Amino acid sequence: MPEPKPDLTDRPAALGFAMPPEWTPHAATWTSWPFDDALWVGHLAAVREEFAALVATVARFEPVILNVRDDEAEASARAALERAEAPMAQITLHRMPLNDVWFRDNGPLFIRNAKGEVALTDWRFNAWGGKYAPWDEDDRAPQRVAKTLGMTRFAVPYVMEGGSLELNGQGVCLTTRSCLLSPARNPELTQGEIETLLRDVLGVRQVVWLPGGLEGDHTDGHIDTIVRFTDDRTIVCAVEADEDDPNFATMAHNRALLEGLRDAEGNPYRVVPLPLPKTRLELEGVRLPPTYANFYIGNGFVVVPQYGDPHDEGALEVLRPLFPGREVIGLPSRALITGGGSFHCVTQQQPEGEIYRDERN
Repeated sequence: MPEPKPDLTDRPAALGFAMPPEWTPHAATWTSWPFDDALWVGHLAAVREEFAALVATVARFEPVILNVRDDEAEASARAALERAEAPMAQITLHRMPLNDVWFRDNGPLFIRNAKGEVALTDWRFNAWGGKYAPWDEDDRAPQRVAKTLGMTRFAVPYVMEGGSLELNGQGVCLTTRSCLLSPARNPELTQGEIETLLRDVLGVRQVVWLPGGLEGDHTDGHIDTIVRFTDDRTIVCAVEADEDDPNFATMAHNRALLEGLRDAEGNPYRVVPLPLPKTRLELEGVRLPPTYANFYIGNGFVVVPQYGDPHDEGALEVLRPLFPGREVIGLPSRALITGGGSFHCVTQQQPEGEIYRDERN
């Protein structure tokens, strides 16, 4: 018996839309300036310096739209970006009310059709299963982006976070059961219904389910902290060398599943192990989830988080050959990880293309 379809007013895939892979050329990168020292447990100043370095680096290669919550955020962003010698002509400061900065998750997911027209999808956001209140302003962020761009917005009445999905250019989507099947997100949906939703909204053709993510990850195991595509046929997979570490078994299981994965023609993927940082990081007695897999791919570059760890340079050496034609750049993320994420978590790519408009905006 076929799975019932989730209740949707519009199905973008039926109109020829799909979510392109991250390495598709970008019109811009969207991100949000950190604010509220309480959110960063006293680390805000250091976080802002690392963030300025990230924005300055991305802006060397493509336009950046930097969301700023209020006057203080805007003034501090300008000052920090000037210190970082950022190319300000490439950066647009965009006023937007926000509860937090993780725009991969609270921002829109962009889709594109065969004509090269770009629209956006607006999923519900509930702060990773209701863990951090309030989240009302974050939930409104995609609608505000659509209004700013004059772009068609497909509203989806279900919870989804961008960091929970990893797509290649052939419609293969990697995700984790621990996140997408969490009862705090869409308890009314079965696994089959979630797969149908991803096909109807993002044009996904195959969903690959891995069991879980890193210890200490408050997102319940986002895929973008452990497993990433670097091209249609290559997957990097986080690995833990210490057999006594709780991450060892989970990462080994993920790797074994990926090495057994086959495409539609029965061909295996190239699976490349990517070491996790050696040093265990904690904040107030709770383990943090530092990872090199949380890199961000842009126009001619890849930015990779660095933690002052013995494995930092080795991770760059693994990734550089996988991105020919792109500059692979390591940037500090030791302060940023205190919030639970890194460069991929705070960015969202807007693909190149004409803006798709219809009557729904």
